[in-house]
Amino acid sequence: MSFSKTSETPETPDIRQADPGDRRRWFALAIVMTAAFMDLVDVTIVNIAIPSIQHDEGATFSQIQWITAGYALAFAAGLITGGRLGDIHGRKRVFLIGIGGFTLASALCGLAANPEMLVASRVLQGGMAALMVPQVLSIVHATFPAHERGKVFGLFGAIVGLGAVSGPLLGALLTEGDLFGLEWRPIFLINLPVGIAGLVLGSRFITESKAPRALRLDLVGVALVTIGLLMLVYPLTRGRELDWPVWGYVSMAGSVVVLALLVAYERRKSARDGSPLVELSLFKVKSFAGGIAVQTVFGVALGVFFLVWTLYMQVGLGWSPLRAGLTGVPFSLAVSTAAGLSVQTLVPRFGRKVLQAGALTMVAGVLLYVWEAERYGLGIASWQMALPLVVMGAGMGLIVAPLTDAVLSQVPREHAGAASGLINTVQQMGNALGLALVSVVFFGTMSDRLTPASIGPAYVDAFQHALLWVAGVMGAIFLLMFALPKRPAQHLEGADGTDGADGAGGSSAAGTEREPALV
Repeated sequence: MSFSKTSETPETPDIRQADPGDRRRWFALAIVMTAAFMDLVDVTIVNIAIPSIQHDEGATFSQIQWITAGYALAFAAGLITGGRLGDIHGRKRVFLIGIGGFTLASALCGLAANPEMLVASRVLQGGMAALMVPQVLSIVHATFPAHERGKVFGLFGAIVGLGAVSGPLLGALLTEGDLFGLEWRPIFLINLPVGIAGLVLGSRFITESKAPRALRLDLVGVALVTIGLLMLVYPLTRGRELDWPVWGYVSMAGSVVVLALLVAYERRKSARDGSPLVELSLFKVKSFAGGIAVQTVFGVALGVFFLVWTLYMQVGLGWSPLRAGLTGVPFSLAVSTAAGLSVQTLVPRFGRKVLQAGALTMVAGVLLYVWEAERYGLGIASWQMALPLVVMGAGMGLIVAPLTDAVLSQVPREHAGAASGLINTVQQMGNALGLALVSVVFFGTMSDRLTPASIGPAYVDAFQHALLWVAGVMGAIFLLMFALPKRPAQHLEGADGTDGADGAGGSSAAGTEREPALV
């Protein structure tokens, strides 16, 4: 997962630049980094609390999927538009609206009276994150001179590593601690003091900036993307509960028609005013088209794995949230370690082979996990999971750090921002699709009438079935990676944070400024 700079007009300076000697820029940095951390933690903190939410609120299988998928879908649909709104109306202004809305949505999540209200509040939260997150790196770029940005982006990397480890653990502590008898609700309410402080301090210390030639909004494109994805995702999540009605198949088939209309509309809009939501000409670049496929399918695999993993541990094995959270620490540490090794040592020597080795390593880890789940059954221990989780984490780390630059390496300079924004968007869309597929690959293997005695074995079997799907998807990713350049030259645009001021595209919810490119 990565924060990627998403500038649409990289060679054009901002209208306003902060004074490099103004010490307030460090306060501004702390504020936007805190906002990014809050979003990062919120993405990972929810998974660990899902079983508690399901138990306490009586949520259905499809509702617990939408608690996570609704956020991802709203976030993905609004990323590019959120970045462009900042360019047009001011990044500080849109950031403050985003963090204020995110805080309000967090309060609504924490006070939700029923699963339906929680799902709606999570969708709102994702939409507000789409306003807030794209402004973070744009504000940094407008606030700091070029020679300081490398240090700043290094700090972002540290924040990402901290968020990856602390999110599940914080979620486990807050859920199991049952603060004030609020059960799982503190995982959302903790955002309130942080968000309010960010809103107050941000209004004082962040310098306003705009892009001098921001692209126009493409609200029709956003609407078509959202409708097309909903027509695909909604039947997948509800199909099992409704015994796969005919209208579900019609809706999924209709989503293809809507997405075809999107392509036709974007082609026409590009010719008319040059500001489409999706720059279709990018797909003529083989490495980019293949890379977009990799990002999307990778998002699907992660969406499936992380949800079924926490359900397996907490519902199937009956573990506490804290035990489940601690069990995941080796995975997070392996991801961080392998990511650093990949970028600094391996990728410069071996190029694309490192990413493909990462995919195969993940397959090996997943298959090892399947074997252990089968062998040890309900008696499996946390330490026995450590080996497959470390192998999987190492594989993931080899992929996530250099993937964005591998995809962007042959993209024309003038389209670097649009391409980067699209990468982050499709990754989130893939994640939403993966969460929807949990109904098929996990819940679809279970009986509709589970007894207390049969819940554990049923979840263990379903977990193994879902992991086999994840292994198959990772195998497909290995093949798709042949479309990436063997040794792509470093993509200079934004690689060191010196270019790309106009962030019109948005960035992902969980990551850092683009990692060093493949060379």
